Amino acid sequence: MKIKFISVISSLFISVGMFANEAPAVIGGVEMASGEKSAAFEQVKKKLGKWEGTMSQGATGAVFDVSYEFRLTSGGNTITETLVEDGVEMLTTYSDDDGELVIRHYCGLGTEPVFSVSELSDKFMSLELDKSKANLHADHESFVTGMTWTMNSDDSITFKNTVMLDGELTSNIAQIKRVY
Repeated sequence: MKIKFISVISSLFISVGMFANEAPAVIGGVEMASGEKSAAFEQVKKKLGKWEGTMSQGATGAVFDVSYEFRLTSGGNTITETLVEDGVEMLTTYSDDDGELVIRHYCGLGTEPVFSVSELSDKFMSLELDKSKANLHADHESFVTGMTWTMNSDDSITFKNTVMLDGELTSNIAQIKRVY
């Protein structure tokens, strides 16, 4: 009982800390801009916190551990996602540009695809490669081509991605649950 109580209190403090960045940032007495965010940015904010689960890899059939941690940063203007898939750490950023969500993924494959939102609802977000911002070629590069996030509940997500891997399109699927 005592351990459960400590876990609940710890989670509460972590959650409060995550949302403390929502007030406009002030640096050296100057308030930083923090305007209204796109619906897609607000959808990503629902994922703030840490998520863990497993991913099934389409190319090999391997199943491995994954974790995703979403944090609000840059005075509330950017969300960073630190993801670890089978021990490989990567980074994705989500920020608005002229009212549109721009997603930049710094991949373990050594590429940096840029995505835009292709479909959005309260429970679903689909991202597609923005070819105008990412000059990637399947002939000689491996890269993520798309991602979807389905919010099964406030604490459960199904994540899918498609990857161009050595000229072949493959897909992966992860089931993750909120840790905090």
